[in-house]
Parts: sequence; structure tokens; C-alpha cells
Amino acid sequence: MFMFYSFSVPMLRWILQVPVFIAEIAPKDLRGGLATSNQLLIVCGSSTTYITGALVTWRNLVLVGIVPSVLLLVGLLFIPESPRWLAQVGREEEFHTALQMLRGENADISEEAIEIKEYIESLQSLPKARIQDLFLSRNIFAVIVGLGLMIFQQLGGINGVGFYASSIFSSAGFSGKLGTILIGIVQIPITLLGAFLMDRSGRRVLLMVSASGTFLGCFLTGISFYLKAHGLFLEWVPALALSGILVYIGAYSIGMGPVPWVVMSEIFAINIKAIGGSLVTLISWLGSFAVSYSFNFLMDWSSAGTFFMFSAASLVTILFVARLVPETKGKTLEEIQDAWN
Repeated sequence: MFMFYSFSVPMLRWILQVPVFIAEIAPKDLRGGLATSNQLLIVCGSSTTYITGALVTWRNLVLVGIVPSVLLLVGLLFIPESPRWLAQVGREEEFHTALQMLRGENADISEEAIEIKEYIESLQSLPKARIQDLFLSRNIFAVIVGLGLMIFQQLGGINGVGFYASSIFSSAGFSGKLGTILIGIVQIPITLLGAFLMDRSGRRVLLMVSASGTFLGCFLTGISFYLKAHGLFLEWVPALALSGILVYIGAYSIGMGPVPWVVMSEIFAINIKAIGGSLVTLISWLGSFAVSYSFNFLMDWSSAGTFFMFSAASLVTILFVARLVPETKGKTLEEIQDAWN
């Protein structure tokens, strides 16, 4: 428990800051794909862990995890500061230098620099952001969208499936070790496809396709456990469970995994981005804890019922996205705020 809390605070900061930082430094036509690259690399690490964890002891797995941490620490020394943040704190020369570095030596940054400066200046008249400001009329829609996406991301059951994948496969009569290796293999190309489609198909389409896929995956898995509980078509149970989990993981990786973090990094005005992003991330972690903690109890109650509940949450997610989530593809952060306000 001590180790969990020791690592959870810095991890919380990292998960919050990375998508926001990427959104602030990326050009508008590449922002979705670049923000999704964060999730892609997380998935690469997760897949590596699934595969390595099936082959080595957990103590050796912890030692292996030190290597990418050291590489990350060294790499942080070479990244530039966010130009939008530099403009906000009045560091003019560094603002132009950082923006030019990010766009390329020969790129014309004059128009983008003016747009960023004008938006920053429009925020100067506003008081210092407080938590209660999130619930003002100009911010509440962004809060609803951000919180809603994170809540539905967790209610779909990803942490229950991810943390207990091996036992799920074993319960359905399939090899837990082989199943987790297959998950690791499936995640990477699907997330890569999602990164490619992010700035082509748009955020809303990916979210709805992804939620449809997680519904199908959970429904198939629920059916497999229902058949097992009633002694029906037992020879189909392992194949149905494997198909359902792999469809679920693939569908989640293409949309519901990365897109909520991308949208979260885009929808909040710069003066409340830290507070809004922190609230959304906190809700995500609370949802993750709730699903992870309750998953075993739910499976003891009804394995089939658990996955049918997750599939129902995915259906509600589709309705939520269709009704409330705006399309942010191809717009600058300033254009998104102007459209909302």
C-alpha cells in the first residue's frame, strides 16, 4: 500500500501534464496524433509488461522497469518549454524561441504567435483561477465533457479487464499466460492505427466506434460466462471469452483509451487548464480504483452480469458522445475556446 501511494502522486502528475504539454506545443493539424502518441507509448510499455511478466518473476520485472525510467529522466533535459506557458508568464523572447524551435527553423510563426498572444491577453483581465471557477457558465460545459469521458472510460471496465486478464481467461477455460501475451500483441498496432486516424477521422467518430467495440467485446465475454454458468455449448466458451477480450482491448486502444486524454488537453481554457485537468484526472483515478477494487466482488456475484454491466456502460457512452462531445479536430486551442464562448 505504501508503494502504491508513493508512486501514485508523481504518476498522477505525469498523466496530467503529458497530454496537456503535447496539446500546447503541437500544430493543430497534428495535435491529435501527437497527443495519442503518449497513449501509444504507454500501451507499448503495457504490452511489454504483459509479455515480459509472463516470462519472468515480478521482482525481475521491477528491475527491468528502471531502464525506461532512467531514459525518460535524461530525455526530459532536452525538451523545450511550452510556448503558450511562456507567453502567459511574459517571457517574450523565450516564447518566440521555443515556438520557432518547435515549428522548424524556416517556418513562419508570426501568425500563430499573434494568435497565441491575443488569446493570452484576453485572459489577463480574468482573475486567478479557482476551483469554483470550473462551475461558471463559460467553463461548465468543458467540465461536463471532460468528467463524462473519464467516468465512462472507467465504467467500461478497462482496469478490471486489464488487471485481471489472466484470471478472466483462466475462468473461461483458456490459458491465462497465452491470453495476456495476445493482449500485449494486439494493443500496439491498434493504438498506432488510432493515432493515425485521430487527425483524419476526428475525435467523435473514434470515440463512438471504440465504444461500440467495447460494447461488443464485453457482450461476447458476458455470453461466454453465461453459457459456462448454465452448462451450454461449453466448447464455445474459451473462444468466445478470448474473442470478446481481444475485441474489447482493441476497441478500447483505438479510441476510449487515448481520445479522452486528448480531448481533456484541448477543451479547457489556458487559465483553468491546470485545475480542470487535475479534477478530470482525479476522477479518472477514483474511477480506476472503484472498478479495480470491486471487480473481484462483481465477478463472484456474476461473471456474466459483470460484463453485461460494462457493455451497458459502453452503450451509454455512445449516447453521451453523440449528444455532448464536440469535434476539436483541425482547430487551434484558441479557436476551440472562441467557438465555445
